[in-house]
Amino acid sequence: MHAHDLSPWQHEHRFDTDSHGAERSTRRVMWITAATMVLEIGAGWWFNSMALLADGWHMSSHAFAIGLSAFAYAAVRRYATDPRFAFGTWKIEVLAGFASALFLLGIAALMVVGSLERLWSPEPIHYREAIVVAVIGLLVNLVCARLLGGAHHGHEHGHEHAHGHSHSHAQGEDLNLKSAYLHVIADAATSVLAIAALVGGWLMGWRWLDPLMGIVGAVLVAVWAKGLLLQTSRVLLDREMDHPVVDEIREGVEHGLADSETRVADLHVWRVGRNAYSCALTVVTHSPTLDAAAVRATFSMHEEIVHSTVEVQRCAGDESLLDSAAVGASSRA
Repeated sequence: MHAHDLSPWQHEHRFDTDSHGAERSTRRVMWITAATMVLEIGAGWWFNSMALLADGWHMSSHAFAIGLSAFAYAAVRRYATDPRFAFGTWKIEVLAGFASALFLLGIAALMVVGSLERLWSPEPIHYREAIVVAVIGLLVNLVCARLLGGAHHGHEHGHEHAHGHSHSHAQGEDLNLKSAYLHVIADAATSVLAIAALVGGWLMGWRWLDPLMGIVGAVLVAVWAKGLLLQTSRVLLDREMDHPVVDEIREGVEHGLADSETRVADLHVWRVGRNAYSCALTVVTHSPTLDAAAVRATFSMHEEIVHSTVEVQRCAGDESLLDSAAVGASSRA
């Protein structure tokens, strides 16, 4: 028996209310960041300050990356009911997070190059102007972090209550929103380091402190980017076979049936939503009555399994029974 209609999960969770809130917050932060960028570049040109220009162009890279996150939400919403996406459009958000992480690594590399150039060839620094702009940039980043942080924690909190599983909180976060949040936090951290370096250079005459802090900031940004890159690539490459739910499914099938000789011969689990998974498994059994429904019942308590394909092979020479009906479970992606 085959079922081709969308499951209840697909109808309900293509683009939820939490994603609408995340999209609004990301769009607001994008415009705030872009406005600050224009202010810094304009002030740098007017006052002939390379420090202001450099900070402005640095912020432009973050505005672009945050804009990419906002674009991803718009694309997810636009194609939410497109039947060509078998499991919804969630991975568009993950793809945007992956691209944003690569962009962060590029920013870190540019920060290192620029800082090394300043170490070898020091240039006059307009300390007062740079400190004022760095403080303004830090305040803007704190406001943006509050906007995105509220959406980020609210999103995770909602999904945690929806599922009630111990691992749902860690696995159910919005990676696209996290990427935008990391860009803002990275910018705030570099602003703090810049203020410390500029104050030290202004008061103590340590001109080398500014490029040194630039390298320290680049390392922090690279570490955050690496973590996000690993999280997003894990989803995009379907590397989920070390997830706890995989062993729980296997144990449930092999120990939850009356036929103790039933074994899982093949099992594949991959993520299709923020906290939703699909699985395909083949079991080998001596039981003449075991069917796909009985196998599914052994892991029915896992609401995050929203689609399953089960094949039952009998060792006694009976024909294999293939049941690939798509079973939708109520689960928030």
